[in-house]
Amino acid sequence: MNRWLSGTAIASALAVTAGSAGAVELEVMHWWTSGSEAGAVQEFANAFNDRTDNTWVDGAIAGGGDVARPVMVSRILGGDPPGAFQFNHGRQAEELIEAGLMLDLTDVAEEQGWADVINPPSLLDACTYEGRIYCAPVNIHSWQWMWLNDATFEEAGVEVPTNWESFTETAPALREAGIVPLAVGGQPWQQNGAFGVMALALAGEEAWLAVNQDKDAEVARGEDYARAFQAFGEAREMADGVSVQDWNQATNAVIQGEAAAQIMGDWAQGEFAMADMVAGEDYECLPGLGDIAILDAGGDAFYFPQQSDPEVEAAQKELAALLLDPEVQVAFNSVKGSLPVRGDVDLGSVNECTQKGLQLLADGNVVPSGTALLSPDTTNSLNDLMTEFWNTPSMTPEDVQEQYAQIIEQAD
Repeated sequence: MNRWLSGTAIASALAVTAGSAGAVELEVMHWWTSGSEAGAVQEFANAFNDRTDNTWVDGAIAGGGDVARPVMVSRILGGDPPGAFQFNHGRQAEELIEAGLMLDLTDVAEEQGWADVINPPSLLDACTYEGRIYCAPVNIHSWQWMWLNDATFEEAGVEVPTNWESFTETAPALREAGIVPLAVGGQPWQQNGAFGVMALALAGEEAWLAVNQDKDAEVARGEDYARAFQAFGEAREMADGVSVQDWNQATNAVIQGEAAAQIMGDWAQGEFAMADMVAGEDYECLPGLGDIAILDAGGDAFYFPQQSDPEVEAAQKELAALLLDPEVQVAFNSVKGSLPVRGDVDLGSVNECTQKGLQLLADGNVVPSGTALLSPDTTNSLNDLMTEFWNTPSMTPEDVQEQYAQIIEQAD
C-alpha cells in the first residue's frame, strides 16, 4: 500500500484490499499529449504503479480540453466513468458535483493536510463545494506569459523586446527577415486565452477583474478594454503566416525560428526544455507581456467519479493522496513547466522563468483564473467569438468588443 496515505484513508484502503484479490486497474483520462505533457503525466503513472498495488491505465485524448471534456462527461453520464479524469481548476465540473457524480475527497484532504500546504488557497477553494472537497489540484499554470526566441530577433537585427509595445515595434524587421512575429494555434481556446493575457496586461488588473469577476459589461465596453481589443487586432495581423492547430505546434514554430514569439501558458516551457533550450539564453519569458507582471492561478486538477466498487474507490483515494506527495509534485511539475501546488517543496534548481513565476506567487501577484470565474457556457461563447474574429478579417476590434460585452452582460 501507499506509505504516504495515513489515518482514515489508509485504514479504508487496507480494509478493502485485505480480503480481496488486490490490484485495481484505474483508467485515468487526460488531454496531455504533447511531448513534454506526456513525459510529465508519466511521472504520475510511474509513482502510482511503483508505490501502490494498482495499475495506471492511461486514457489520453488528443486535441486539448475542448475535445476531451465532452468525451469525459459523456462517459460519466453514460454510466461508464473512468477512475479519474483531469479538468482545469474552477467551474468545469460544477454540474457533475451538483449531480452527486463525484467522489468526496474530504477525508483524504484532511488526513494529508492539504489546507496547510496548498498555495494559493484559492486552488483548494476551487475544489470545494458546500464545504466538501471534490478534486485534487496538481499544479499552478498561468496563461500570463509571452515566449520569445532570442535568435529570431538577432537575425532580424533588433533587440529582444521587453514588453508588448517594443514587441510590436520589431514586427516589420521580423517580417523583412522572413520571420512571422507571432505564432497562434487555430483552436478557439488558444485565441481566447491569448486575448485574456492581453486584456490583463493592457487593460489592467482592475478592469480585468471588473469584467471577469464582477461581470461588468460597461467596463468591457470601455476604453481600457478597447486598448486590448485593438492590440488583439494587431496580433491577428502579426500571426499571419503560421498555420497550425495545436498549441505545441505553435510553440515548435517559435523553437524552430519560423516565428519569433508566442502568447501561451507556462506549459509551453516544457517544450523548450525538451528542445534543450535554456531560459535566459536561448529564449526569454515575459510575464504579463512585460507590462503587468502578474499570474492568473489556474492549472489542473483530478476528479474521481463515484464508483460502485469499494476497491476502485480505495484506489482512487490512493491516487488522490499520491498526486500531492512532495516528491511526485516536484517530478511532475519539473517536466510539465508548471509550479507545484504545494508551497513547502524545494525548487532551488529551477530555471530563470520558473523562478520569476515563483517570485510572483510569493509576492502575492496573483489573480484567479478565468476558468474559476466564468462558467463553461460563458467561456465557450467567448471562445467562439474570439475565433470568429481571428478568422474574419472584416470583423473590426470595435465589432468584437461589443459582442464580447454582450456575452459578459449575460454571464453567470
